[in-house]
Amino acid sequence: MSKMLEISGLSSYYGGICALNDVSLYINEGEITSIIGSNGAGKSTLMRTVAGDKKIDSGTVLFNGSPLPESVDRVVSGGISLVPEGRRIFSSLTVRENLILGTCSRRDYKQAMADTLDEVLELFPKLRERYHQPGGTLSGGEQQMLAIGRALMARPKLLCLDEPSLGLAPIIIDEVFDKIIQLNEERGLTVLLVEQNAFLALDVAHRAYVLNTGRITLEGTGTELAENPNVQAEYLGVKTGE
Repeated sequence: MSKMLEISGLSSYYGGICALNDVSLYINEGEITSIIGSNGAGKSTLMRTVAGDKKIDSGTVLFNGSPLPESVDRVVSGGISLVPEGRRIFSSLTVRENLILGTCSRRDYKQAMADTLDEVLELFPKLRERYHQPGGTLSGGEQQMLAIGRALMARPKLLCLDEPSLGLAPIIIDEVFDKIIQLNEERGLTVLLVEQNAFLALDVAHRAYVLNTGRITLEGTGTELAENPNVQAEYLGVKTGE
């Protein structure tokens, strides 16, 4: 199985504060890789770095064997799309307009409107129903679907999802994660998932990492980490040793 993303010795700072400290990990093509950790562990910084939105202070990030481009638009056109924490859709723009913005990095944007748009609306039928509504009038779950749909409009090879369950009702979380699994299983889309809900993150993951205060402290399959007593005690709320 080929490695799509390889991170080696990555460190990142905000001023004098170290957010990522010598992080090394890899993501296999066609897999879902999850990263769990507490607030402030550096998860969002890692996602921003992979998406080209945060400078690499030291270390390397290789995507399909090549260093990441220096600009976000080139990272996106190269095959990496980020669904940011908090969704960050454009509230005043319609669903259609939000989705169109996802094609900005594509040279074949006209073709994108002809084919990819239909695929996204088929994946998320509720977006078709809300097609001409402003994004701000959608429910939280519908906005999350819109954010994912916008990222898919760029035809990514690697879809990065930062806290997709944040602020959503349990039934909507299940629906969103079902779509993530569907994208992976039916379309072979590689997914990097940062998620504070460790149960969900490990349940869907082929492989997973624990990020703790800027360092990778554990790695393995999703099942292996879910069965690890330290992970159970710290992230899954399971009391061990009784």
